[in-house]
Amino acid sequence: MKIPILLSAALLLLLLPGVPAAFSSQTPIQILVTNSVTPSPDRTYSTYVVYRGILIGGMRRLQDSNTYFKFTYTEDQNYGPFLQSVNGLAGCPERRTYWQLLVQSSNDTTIRPNVGIGCYIPNANDTIILKYSTY
Repeated sequence: MKIPILLSAALLLLLLPGVPAAFSSQTPIQILVTNSVTPSPDRTYSTYVVYRGILIGGMRRLQDSNTYFKFTYTEDQNYGPFLQSVNGLAGCPERRTYWQLLVQSSNDTTIRPNVGIGCYIPNANDTIILKYSTY
């Protein structure tokens, strides 16, 4: 009986005036798909994550709403989601290719996050760069 009461209380807090809207707000991001291995045009997509939401949530939302953006991933027991393919192009160990995750912030600084798509929390107006690369 305690769980339904707690859930009802949590829902009520979200509906009350004066409760921070940040918990239900959207954080806009761009996803740039680029390929440094074979010539192909870059593609940029707009999506969002919820407040403090993870990148994979925004990618799933984009995939559900845009037929031109698709991705697959595998679930690693120790490290979580590992990006396998974007728009039908998969990384390949034999060809030494993979999808690199980079983030360009609104101040034009580009970083390589120390976490993957299942843990990275984007900031507003980040450009998430999914770059097909070699190693």
